[in-house]
Amino acid sequence: MPPLRIILLLIATTACAVERSPLTNRMSHATTSYLARAARQPVGWQPWGRDAFALAERLDRPVLLYVGARDCRWCAVMDREVFGDRTLGALIDSLFVPVRVDRDERPDVARRYQGAVQALAGLRGLPLTVFLTPEGSAFFGGTYFPADDPVGGRGLRQILPEVARSFREQRAFVEQHAALVGQLAGGRSAVSHGVLRADALRFEIGTVRGAIDVVVGRPAMLGSVPHAQAVGLLFREFAFSADSGALQTAQAALAFLVDSLAATGGEREDPPDLVRAGLLRVLAFAWAVTGEPRYRSAGLSIVQTLGADLEHADHGPLFADHEAYRIAALLDGAPALGDTLAAERARATLDALLRGVYRPRRPVRHAAGDPAPGLLQDHVQLATACLAAHDLTGDVRYLDVARDLAAVLDREFADPLGGYFDAAQADPAAPDQMERTKQVLDDVLPGANAAAAAGLLRLFRATGDSSYKRRAEAVLEAFAAGIGGEGVRAATYLTVAREALAAR
Repeated sequence: MPPLRIILLLIATTACAVERSPLTNRMSHATTSYLARAARQPVGWQPWGRDAFALAERLDRPVLLYVGARDCRWCAVMDREVFGDRTLGALIDSLFVPVRVDRDERPDVARRYQGAVQALAGLRGLPLTVFLTPEGSAFFGGTYFPADDPVGGRGLRQILPEVARSFREQRAFVEQHAALVGQLAGGRSAVSHGVLRADALRFEIGTVRGAIDVVVGRPAMLGSVPHAQAVGLLFREFAFSADSGALQTAQAALAFLVDSLAATGGEREDPPDLVRAGLLRVLAFAWAVTGEPRYRSAGLSIVQTLGADLEHADHGPLFADHEAYRIAALLDGAPALGDTLAAERARATLDALLRGVYRPRRPVRHAAGDPAPGLLQDHVQLATACLAAHDLTGDVRYLDVARDLAAVLDREFADPLGGYFDAAQADPAAPDQMERTKQVLDDVLPGANAAAAAGLLRLFRATGDSSYKRRAEAVLEAFAAGIGGEGVRAATYLTVAREALAAR
Protein backbone atom coordinates (compact mmCIF):
# COMPACT_ATOMS: atom_id res chain seq x y z
CA MET A 1 0.00 0.00 0.00
CA PRO A 2 1.54 3.34 -0.98
CA PRO A 3 2.32 5.87 1.73
CA LEU A 4 -0.30 8.52 2.55
CA ARG A 5 2.05 11.29 1.32
CA ILE A 6 2.12 9.74 -2.18
CA ILE A 7 -1.68 9.35 -2.25
CA LEU A 8 -2.14 13.00 -1.31
CA LEU A 9 0.36 14.03 -3.99
CA LEU A 10 -1.51 12.02 -6.63
CA ILE A 11 -4.82 13.60 -5.59
CA ALA A 12 -3.32 17.08 -5.81
CA THR A 13 -1.78 16.35 -9.20
CA THR A 14 -5.09 15.01 -10.55
CA ALA A 15 -6.95 18.06 -9.26
CA CYS A 16 -4.48 20.40 -10.95
CA ALA A 17 -4.78 18.48 -14.21
CA VAL A 18 -8.56 18.76 -14.08
CA GLU A 19 -8.29 22.50 -13.40
CA ARG A 20 -5.84 23.06 -16.27
CA SER A 21 -7.54 20.85 -18.83
CA PRO A 22 -10.06 23.50 -20.00
CA LEU A 23 -7.06 25.58 -21.14
CA THR A 24 -6.03 23.10 -23.78
CA ASN A 25 -5.49 24.89 -27.07
CA ARG A 26 -8.77 24.45 -29.00
CA MET A 27 -7.82 26.13 -32.27
CA SER A 28 -7.48 22.82 -34.13
CA HIS A 29 -11.29 22.86 -34.42
CA ALA A 30 -11.38 26.41 -35.82
CA THR A 31 -13.21 27.15 -39.06
CA THR A 32 -10.75 29.72 -40.47
CA SER A 33 -7.15 29.30 -41.57
CA TYR A 34 -6.05 32.23 -39.42
CA LEU A 35 -7.30 30.58 -36.22
CA ALA A 36 -6.19 27.10 -37.23
CA ARG A 37 -2.58 28.16 -37.66
CA ALA A 38 -2.48 28.94 -33.91
CA ALA A 39 -3.35 25.34 -33.02
CA ARG A 40 0.28 24.46 -32.21
CA GLN A 41 1.06 27.56 -30.20
CA PRO A 42 1.87 26.89 -26.51
CA VAL A 43 -1.15 28.94 -25.41
CA GLY A 44 -4.45 27.45 -24.28
CA TRP A 45 -6.51 29.43 -26.80
CA GLN A 46 -10.29 29.22 -26.37
CA PRO A 47 -12.82 30.17 -29.04
CA TRP A 48 -15.01 33.22 -28.52
CA GLY A 49 -18.10 32.13 -26.61
CA ARG A 50 -19.89 31.96 -23.31
CA ASP A 51 -17.97 28.84 -22.30
CA ALA A 52 -14.75 30.86 -22.20
CA PHE A 53 -16.30 33.59 -20.06
CA ALA A 54 -17.90 31.02 -17.76
CA LEU A 55 -14.47 29.41 -17.35
CA ALA A 56 -12.96 32.79 -16.49
CA GLU A 57 -15.65 33.35 -13.88
CA ARG A 58 -15.12 29.91 -12.38
CA LEU A 59 -11.35 30.35 -12.24
CA ASP A 60 -11.77 33.98 -11.12
CA ARG A 61 -9.41 35.21 -13.82
CA PRO A 62 -9.47 37.94 -16.44
CA VAL A 63 -9.81 37.08 -20.11
CA LEU A 64 -6.95 37.85 -22.49
CA LEU A 65 -8.70 38.56 -25.79
CA TYR A 66 -6.54 38.59 -28.91
CA VAL A 67 -8.07 39.66 -32.24
CA GLY A 68 -6.07 39.29 -35.45
CA ALA A 69 -6.48 38.63 -39.15
CA ARG A 70 -4.83 36.66 -41.92
CA ASP A 71 -3.58 39.73 -43.79
CA CYS A 72 -2.27 41.61 -40.74
CA ARG A 73 1.53 41.93 -40.70
CA TRP A 74 1.91 42.70 -36.97
CA CYS A 75 -0.43 39.84 -36.10
CA ALA A 76 2.04 37.49 -37.77
CA VAL A 77 4.88 39.08 -35.79
CA MET A 78 3.06 38.55 -32.48
CA ASP A 79 2.22 34.97 -33.41
CA ARG A 80 5.85 34.23 -34.15
CA GLU A 81 7.68 36.22 -31.48
CA VAL A 82 5.19 36.32 -28.61
CA PHE A 83 2.71 33.47 -28.70
CA GLY A 84 5.34 31.02 -29.91
CA ASP A 85 7.26 31.53 -26.66
CA ARG A 86 6.63 28.59 -24.29
CA THR A 87 7.47 30.56 -21.16
CA LEU A 88 5.02 33.29 -22.07
CA GLY A 89 2.41 30.70 -23.02
CA ALA A 90 2.69 29.10 -19.59
CA LEU A 91 2.41 32.52 -17.94
CA ILE A 92 -0.73 33.37 -19.93
CA ASP A 93 -2.36 30.03 -19.11
CA SER A 94 -1.59 30.38 -15.41
CA LEU A 95 -3.08 33.87 -15.03
CA PHE A 96 -5.74 34.33 -17.74
CA VAL A 97 -8.27 32.60 -19.94
CA PRO A 98 -6.91 33.35 -23.45
CA VAL A 99 -9.50 33.82 -26.22
CA ARG A 100 -8.56 34.17 -29.89
CA VAL A 101 -10.79 35.77 -32.55
CA ASP A 102 -10.47 36.11 -36.33
CA ARG A 103 -11.45 39.67 -37.25
CA ASP A 104 -12.95 38.57 -40.56
CA GLU A 105 -15.04 35.80 -39.00
CA ARG A 106 -16.30 37.99 -36.15
CA PRO A 107 -16.09 41.62 -37.31
CA ASP A 108 -18.69 42.57 -34.69
CA VAL A 109 -16.44 41.39 -31.85
CA ALA A 110 -13.42 43.11 -33.40
CA ARG A 111 -15.31 46.36 -33.83
CA ARG A 112 -16.61 46.34 -30.26
CA TYR A 113 -13.17 45.92 -28.72
CA GLN A 114 -11.51 48.23 -31.25
CA GLY A 115 -13.69 50.93 -29.73
CA ALA A 116 -12.57 49.90 -26.26
CA VAL A 117 -8.86 50.02 -27.20
CA GLN A 118 -9.36 53.43 -28.77
CA ALA A 119 -10.96 54.65 -25.53
CA LEU A 120 -8.24 53.03 -23.40
CA ALA A 121 -5.12 53.90 -25.36
CA GLY A 122 -6.09 56.10 -28.29
CA LEU A 123 -4.92 53.38 -30.69
CA ARG A 124 -6.48 51.86 -33.79
CA GLY A 125 -5.64 48.87 -35.94
CA LEU A 126 -4.68 45.25 -35.52
CA PRO A 127 -3.84 43.21 -33.62
CA LEU A 128 -6.05 43.89 -30.62
CA THR A 129 -4.73 42.70 -27.27
CA VAL A 130 -7.41 43.37 -24.67
CA PHE A 131 -7.88 42.32 -21.05
CA LEU A 132 -11.50 41.72 -20.02
CA THR A 133 -13.44 40.98 -16.88
CA PRO A 134 -15.28 37.63 -16.87
CA GLU A 135 -18.33 39.70 -17.85
CA GLY A 136 -16.64 40.75 -21.08
CA SER A 137 -15.82 44.37 -20.17
CA ALA A 138 -12.43 45.75 -21.27
CA PHE A 139 -10.25 47.35 -18.58
CA PHE A 140 -6.78 47.39 -20.20
CA GLY A 141 -5.35 46.82 -23.65
CA GLY A 142 -3.63 47.98 -26.77
CA THR A 143 -2.59 46.68 -30.17
CA TYR A 144 0.87 45.14 -30.67
CA PHE A 145 2.87 44.21 -27.56
CA PRO A 146 6.39 42.75 -27.72
CA ALA A 147 7.28 39.68 -25.69
CA ASP A 148 9.79 41.52 -23.52
CA ASP A 149 10.53 45.18 -22.78
CA PRO A 150 12.47 45.38 -19.51
CA VAL A 151 13.33 49.07 -20.01
CA GLY A 152 9.96 50.49 -21.02
CA GLY A 153 7.86 47.87 -19.22
CA ARG A 154 5.53 47.40 -22.21
CA GLY A 155 6.41 43.79 -22.94
CA LEU A 156 3.86 41.11 -22.12
CA ARG A 157 6.38 39.50 -19.81
CA GLN A 158 6.15 42.64 -17.66
CA ILE A 159 2.48 43.48 -18.25
CA LEU A 160 0.82 40.12 -17.63
CA PRO A 161 1.67 39.77 -13.92
CA GLU A 162 0.76 43.42 -13.26
CA VAL A 163 -2.64 43.12 -14.95
CA ALA A 164 -3.43 39.88 -13.10
CA ARG A 165 -2.38 41.46 -9.79
CA SER A 166 -4.56 44.51 -10.38
CA PHE A 167 -7.52 42.27 -11.17
CA ARG A 168 -7.05 40.33 -7.93
CA GLU A 169 -6.22 43.17 -5.57
CA GLN A 170 -8.13 46.14 -7.01
CA ARG A 171 -11.27 44.47 -8.32
CA ALA A 172 -13.65 47.31 -7.50
CA PHE A 173 -11.45 49.85 -9.31
CA VAL A 174 -10.99 47.53 -12.32
CA GLU A 175 -14.75 47.02 -12.69
CA GLN A 176 -15.43 50.73 -12.31
CA HIS A 177 -12.80 51.54 -14.93
CA ALA A 178 -14.21 48.89 -17.29
CA ALA A 179 -17.68 50.42 -16.97
CA LEU A 180 -16.30 53.84 -17.91
CA VAL A 181 -14.45 52.39 -20.92
CA GLY A 182 -17.66 50.73 -22.05
CA GLN A 183 -19.52 54.04 -21.91
CA LEU A 184 -16.80 55.86 -23.87
CA ALA A 185 -16.56 53.12 -26.51
CA GLY A 186 -20.32 52.79 -26.88
CA GLY A 187 -20.80 56.50 -27.29
CA ARG A 188 -18.90 56.50 -30.58
CA SER A 189 -21.60 54.43 -32.28
CA ALA A 190 -24.62 55.78 -30.42
CA VAL A 191 -27.55 57.38 -32.20
CA SER A 192 -27.27 61.17 -32.08
CA HIS A 193 -30.15 62.71 -34.00
CA GLY A 194 -29.66 65.85 -36.02
CA VAL A 195 -30.62 67.63 -39.23
CA LEU A 196 -28.72 67.27 -42.50
CA ARG A 197 -27.27 70.69 -43.32
CA ALA A 198 -25.23 71.60 -46.37
CA ASP A 199 -22.97 74.00 -44.47
CA ALA A 200 -22.13 71.37 -41.85
CA LEU A 201 -21.36 68.82 -44.55
CA ARG A 202 -19.06 71.26 -46.35
CA PHE A 203 -17.17 71.90 -43.12
CA GLU A 204 -16.69 68.17 -42.42
CA ILE A 205 -15.61 67.53 -46.02
CA GLY A 206 -13.02 70.26 -45.55
CA THR A 207 -11.83 68.45 -42.44
CA VAL A 208 -11.43 65.24 -44.44
CA ARG A 209 -9.46 67.09 -47.10
CA GLY A 210 -7.13 68.50 -44.43
CA ALA A 211 -6.59 65.04 -42.95
CA ILE A 212 -5.74 63.56 -46.35
CA ASP A 213 -3.34 66.43 -47.10
CA VAL A 214 -1.46 65.55 -43.91
CA VAL A 215 -0.96 61.87 -44.69
CA VAL A 216 -0.20 62.02 -48.44
CA GLY A 217 3.23 60.54 -49.03
CA ARG A 218 3.44 58.82 -45.66
CA PRO A 219 3.30 55.04 -46.26
CA ALA A 220 2.66 54.14 -42.62
CA MET A 221 -0.48 56.30 -42.51
CA LEU A 222 -2.12 56.03 -45.92
CA GLY A 223 -3.47 52.87 -47.52
CA SER A 224 -6.75 51.71 -46.00
CA VAL A 225 -10.37 51.33 -47.06
CA PRO A 226 -11.32 54.53 -45.14
CA HIS A 227 -8.62 56.40 -47.09
CA ALA A 228 -10.03 55.13 -50.39
CA GLN A 229 -13.51 56.24 -49.31
CA ALA A 230 -12.13 59.66 -48.35
CA VAL A 231 -10.40 60.15 -51.71
CA GLY A 232 -13.62 59.17 -53.46
CA LEU A 233 -15.47 61.77 -51.39
CA LEU A 234 -13.03 64.48 -52.54
CA PHE A 235 -13.44 63.55 -56.22
CA ARG A 236 -17.19 63.76 -55.77
CA GLU A 237 -16.84 67.11 -54.04
CA PHE A 238 -14.98 68.37 -57.10
CA ALA A 239 -17.71 67.01 -59.39
CA PHE A 240 -20.39 68.63 -57.23
CA SER A 241 -18.84 72.04 -56.56
CA ALA A 242 -15.85 72.36 -58.95
CA ASP A 243 -13.58 72.73 -55.90
CA SER A 244 -10.11 72.60 -57.47
CA GLY A 245 -8.47 72.23 -54.05
CA ALA A 246 -10.44 69.05 -53.40
CA LEU A 247 -9.39 67.73 -56.82
CA GLN A 248 -5.73 68.49 -56.19
CA THR A 249 -5.73 66.66 -52.86
CA ALA A 250 -7.70 63.74 -54.29
CA GLN A 251 -5.33 63.31 -57.23
CA ALA A 252 -2.21 63.40 -55.07
CA ALA A 253 -3.66 60.89 -52.61
CA LEU A 254 -4.99 58.56 -55.29
CA ALA A 255 -1.63 58.41 -57.07
CA PHE A 256 0.08 57.55 -53.83
CA LEU A 257 -2.55 54.97 -52.84
CA VAL A 258 -2.19 53.12 -56.14
CA ASP A 259 1.61 53.20 -56.07
CA SER A 260 1.79 52.28 -52.40
CA LEU A 261 -0.51 49.28 -52.74
CA ALA A 262 1.49 47.94 -55.67
CA ALA A 263 4.84 48.51 -53.94
CA THR A 264 3.93 46.84 -50.64
CA GLY A 265 1.96 43.97 -52.09
CA GLY A 266 -0.90 44.96 -49.79
CA GLU A 267 1.00 44.25 -46.56
CA ARG A 268 -1.36 46.32 -44.41
CA GLU A 269 -3.92 45.89 -41.68
CA ASP A 270 -6.81 46.07 -44.15
CA PRO A 271 -7.15 43.09 -46.52
CA PRO A 272 -5.52 44.18 -49.78
CA ASP A 273 -8.40 42.90 -51.89
CA LEU A 274 -10.81 45.18 -50.03
CA VAL A 275 -8.50 48.17 -50.46
CA ARG A 276 -8.31 47.37 -54.20
CA ALA A 277 -12.10 47.16 -54.38
CA GLY A 278 -12.43 50.57 -52.77
CA LEU A 279 -9.80 52.02 -55.09
CA LEU A 280 -11.48 50.55 -58.17
CA ARG A 281 -14.62 52.58 -57.59
CA VAL A 282 -12.55 55.72 -56.99
CA LEU A 283 -10.51 55.18 -60.16
CA ALA A 284 -13.62 54.59 -62.27
CA PHE A 285 -15.17 57.81 -60.96
CA ALA A 286 -11.92 59.75 -61.37
CA TRP A 287 -11.69 58.54 -64.99
CA ALA A 288 -15.28 59.65 -65.62
CA VAL A 289 -14.72 63.08 -64.04
CA THR A 290 -11.27 63.94 -65.42
CA GLY A 291 -10.85 61.73 -68.50
CA GLU A 292 -7.22 61.10 -67.53
CA PRO A 293 -6.00 57.81 -69.09
CA ARG A 294 -3.82 56.93 -66.08
CA TYR A 295 -6.94 56.35 -64.00
CA ARG A 296 -8.43 53.98 -66.55
CA SER A 297 -5.14 52.10 -66.84
CA ALA A 298 -4.74 51.73 -63.06
CA GLY A 299 -8.40 50.73 -62.72
CA LEU A 300 -8.16 48.02 -65.38
CA SER A 301 -5.09 46.60 -63.62
CA ILE A 302 -7.10 46.33 -60.40
CA VAL A 303 -10.00 44.75 -62.28
CA GLN A 304 -7.64 42.00 -63.46
CA THR A 305 -6.26 41.40 -59.96
CA LEU A 306 -9.67 41.41 -58.26
CA GLY A 307 -11.12 39.11 -60.89
CA ALA A 308 -8.30 36.63 -60.32
CA ASP A 309 -8.86 36.84 -56.54
CA LEU A 310 -12.54 35.98 -56.98
CA GLU A 311 -11.81 33.02 -59.24
CA HIS A 312 -9.03 31.53 -57.12
CA ALA A 313 -10.20 32.18 -53.56
CA ASP A 314 -8.71 29.39 -51.43
CA HIS A 315 -8.40 30.85 -47.95
CA GLY A 316 -11.17 28.97 -46.17
CA PRO A 317 -14.76 30.18 -45.79
CA LEU A 318 -15.90 33.12 -47.90
CA PHE A 319 -17.56 35.82 -45.84
CA ALA A 320 -20.58 37.44 -47.45
CA ASP A 321 -19.67 41.03 -46.62
CA HIS A 322 -16.13 40.85 -48.05
CA GLU A 323 -17.14 38.82 -51.09
CA ALA A 324 -20.11 41.03 -51.95
CA TYR A 325 -18.03 44.21 -51.55
CA ARG A 326 -15.47 42.94 -54.06
CA ILE A 327 -18.18 41.77 -56.45
CA ALA A 328 -20.03 45.10 -56.30
CA ALA A 329 -16.81 47.00 -57.00
CA LEU A 330 -16.25 44.94 -60.15
CA LEU A 331 -19.87 45.23 -61.26
CA ASP A 332 -19.79 49.02 -60.84
CA GLY A 333 -16.19 49.72 -61.84
CA ALA A 334 -15.30 47.32 -64.64
CA PRO A 335 -18.03 48.39 -67.13
CA ALA A 336 -17.28 52.07 -66.44
CA LEU A 337 -13.67 51.36 -67.48
CA GLY A 338 -14.74 49.35 -70.53
CA ASP A 339 -14.24 45.76 -69.29
CA THR A 340 -17.65 44.13 -69.58
CA LEU A 341 -16.23 40.59 -69.54
CA ALA A 342 -14.86 41.03 -65.99
CA ALA A 343 -18.22 42.41 -64.90
CA GLU A 344 -20.00 39.37 -66.33
CA ARG A 345 -17.66 37.03 -64.45
CA ALA A 346 -18.37 38.99 -61.26
CA ARG A 347 -22.10 38.57 -61.86
CA ALA A 348 -21.65 34.80 -62.08
CA THR A 349 -19.74 34.90 -58.79
CA LEU A 350 -22.61 36.86 -57.25
CA ASP A 351 -25.03 34.15 -58.33
CA ALA A 352 -22.88 31.55 -56.56
CA LEU A 353 -22.71 33.70 -53.42
CA LEU A 354 -26.49 34.12 -53.38
CA ARG A 355 -26.96 30.37 -53.61
CA GLY A 356 -24.71 29.91 -50.59
CA VAL A 357 -25.94 32.58 -48.17
CA TYR A 358 -29.33 33.92 -49.28
CA ARG A 359 -32.86 32.62 -48.82
CA PRO A 360 -35.90 34.83 -49.55
CA ARG A 361 -37.44 36.67 -46.57
CA ARG A 362 -34.74 35.37 -44.21
CA PRO A 363 -31.52 36.93 -42.89
CA VAL A 364 -28.47 36.03 -44.95
CA ARG A 365 -25.54 34.12 -43.47
CA HIS A 366 -22.08 35.55 -42.85
CA ALA A 367 -20.69 32.42 -44.52
CA ALA A 368 -22.33 29.46 -46.22
CA GLY A 369 -23.39 26.91 -43.61
CA ASP A 370 -23.41 29.34 -40.67
CA PRO A 371 -26.32 28.51 -38.37
CA ALA A 372 -26.69 32.08 -37.06
CA PRO A 373 -28.03 35.08 -39.01
CA GLY A 374 -25.40 37.27 -40.64
CA LEU A 375 -24.56 40.82 -39.66
CA LEU A 376 -25.91 44.12 -40.96
CA GLN A 377 -22.82 44.52 -43.13
CA ASP A 378 -23.51 41.18 -44.87
CA HIS A 379 -27.01 42.31 -45.84
CA VAL A 380 -25.94 45.79 -46.91
CA GLN A 381 -23.04 44.66 -49.10
CA LEU A 382 -25.06 41.84 -50.68
CA ALA A 383 -27.90 44.24 -51.49
CA THR A 384 -25.38 46.69 -53.00
CA ALA A 385 -23.93 43.94 -55.20
CA CYS A 386 -27.42 42.97 -56.37
CA LEU A 387 -28.25 46.59 -57.22
CA ALA A 388 -25.00 46.82 -59.20
CA ALA A 389 -25.94 43.62 -61.07
CA HIS A 390 -29.39 45.05 -61.81
CA ASP A 391 -27.89 48.27 -63.14
CA LEU A 392 -25.59 46.24 -65.39
CA THR A 393 -28.06 43.66 -66.71
CA GLY A 394 -31.55 45.00 -66.07
CA ASP A 395 -32.41 41.58 -64.61
CA VAL A 396 -35.30 42.17 -62.21
CA ARG A 397 -34.42 39.20 -60.01
CA TYR A 398 -31.44 41.14 -58.60
CA LEU A 399 -33.72 44.07 -57.82
CA ASP A 400 -36.13 41.70 -56.09
CA VAL A 401 -33.32 40.39 -53.86
CA ALA A 402 -32.25 43.93 -52.96
CA ARG A 403 -35.82 44.89 -52.05
CA ASP A 404 -36.17 41.73 -49.99
CA LEU A 405 -32.96 42.50 -48.11
CA ALA A 406 -34.16 46.04 -47.44
CA ALA A 407 -37.29 44.55 -45.87
CA VAL A 408 -35.13 42.22 -43.76
CA LEU A 409 -33.18 45.24 -42.50
CA ASP A 410 -36.31 46.93 -41.22
CA ARG A 411 -37.73 43.75 -39.76
CA GLU A 412 -34.61 42.31 -38.11
CA PHE A 413 -32.06 45.11 -37.58
CA ALA A 414 -33.94 48.39 -37.09
CA ASP A 415 -33.51 50.26 -33.81
CA PRO A 416 -36.73 52.12 -32.83
CA LEU A 417 -34.49 55.02 -31.78
CA GLY A 418 -32.97 55.25 -35.26
CA GLY A 419 -30.45 53.49 -37.48
CA TYR A 420 -29.71 49.79 -37.68
CA PHE A 421 -28.05 47.47 -35.19
CA ASP A 422 -24.97 45.59 -36.35
CA ALA A 423 -26.64 42.28 -35.48
CA ALA A 424 -30.20 41.05 -35.77
CA GLN A 425 -30.13 39.81 -32.19
CA ALA A 426 -27.88 39.85 -29.17
CA ASP A 427 -24.77 37.73 -29.67
CA PRO A 428 -25.67 34.31 -28.23
CA ALA A 429 -21.95 33.60 -27.66
CA ALA A 430 -21.30 36.80 -25.68
CA PRO A 431 -21.88 37.51 -21.98
CA ASP A 432 -25.49 38.40 -21.28
CA GLN A 433 -25.08 42.11 -20.55
CA MET A 434 -23.39 43.01 -23.83
CA GLU A 435 -25.62 45.37 -25.81
CA ARG A 436 -25.90 45.50 -29.56
CA THR A 437 -23.90 48.20 -31.34
CA LYS A 438 -24.49 50.37 -34.41
CA GLN A 439 -21.70 51.11 -36.88
CA VAL A 440 -21.72 54.24 -39.02
CA LEU A 441 -18.00 55.05 -39.42
CA ASP A 442 -15.76 53.43 -42.03
CA ASP A 443 -13.43 50.64 -40.98
CA VAL A 444 -12.38 47.53 -42.92
CA LEU A 445 -15.54 48.16 -44.96
CA PRO A 446 -17.61 51.34 -45.32
CA GLY A 447 -19.67 52.01 -42.20
CA ALA A 448 -22.68 49.71 -42.26
CA ASN A 449 -25.33 52.34 -41.46
CA ALA A 450 -23.85 54.79 -43.98
CA ALA A 451 -23.71 52.01 -46.59
CA ALA A 452 -27.30 51.04 -45.76
CA ALA A 453 -28.40 54.62 -46.47
CA ALA A 454 -26.49 54.52 -49.76
CA GLY A 455 -28.23 51.29 -50.71
CA LEU A 456 -31.66 52.72 -49.88
CA LEU A 457 -30.98 55.77 -52.06
CA ARG A 458 -29.91 53.45 -54.85
CA LEU A 459 -33.13 51.50 -54.44
CA PHE A 460 -35.04 54.77 -54.71
CA ARG A 461 -33.30 55.55 -58.00
CA ALA A 462 -33.96 52.03 -59.32
CA THR A 463 -37.65 51.87 -58.33
CA GLY A 464 -38.89 55.43 -57.95
CA ASP A 465 -40.32 54.42 -54.54
CA SER A 466 -39.85 57.50 -52.36
CA SER A 467 -40.19 55.46 -49.17
CA TYR A 468 -36.63 54.24 -49.71
CA LYS A 469 -35.39 57.83 -49.89
CA ARG A 470 -37.22 58.70 -46.66
CA ARG A 471 -35.68 55.67 -44.94
CA ALA A 472 -32.21 56.66 -46.13
CA GLU A 473 -32.64 60.18 -44.78
CA ALA A 474 -33.91 58.84 -41.45
CA VAL A 475 -30.80 56.68 -41.09
CA LEU A 476 -28.51 59.62 -41.88
CA GLU A 477 -30.35 61.95 -39.51
CA ALA A 478 -30.06 59.37 -36.73
CA PHE A 479 -26.29 59.97 -36.64
CA ALA A 480 -26.09 63.55 -37.92
CA ALA A 481 -25.34 65.26 -34.61
CA GLY A 482 -22.50 62.88 -33.72
CA ILE A 483 -20.57 62.70 -36.98
CA GLY A 484 -18.65 65.95 -36.52
CA GLY A 485 -14.95 65.62 -35.93
CA GLU A 486 -14.71 61.99 -37.06
CA GLY A 487 -12.65 62.98 -40.10
CA VAL A 488 -11.62 60.38 -42.66
CA ARG A 489 -13.70 57.61 -41.11
CA ALA A 490 -16.88 59.62 -41.80
CA ALA A 491 -16.20 59.73 -45.56
CA THR A 492 -18.94 57.31 -46.64
CA TYR A 493 -21.48 59.01 -44.39
CA LEU A 494 -20.57 62.44 -45.82
CA THR A 495 -20.74 61.13 -49.40
CA VAL A 496 -24.20 59.68 -48.89
CA ALA A 497 -25.48 62.69 -46.91
CA ARG A 498 -24.38 65.00 -49.72
CA GLU A 499 -26.23 62.77 -52.21
CA ALA A 500 -29.35 62.74 -50.04
CA LEU A 501 -29.45 66.53 -49.86
CA ALA A 502 -29.01 66.80 -53.62
CA ALA A 503 -31.95 64.41 -54.13
CA ARG A 504 -34.39 66.58 -52.15
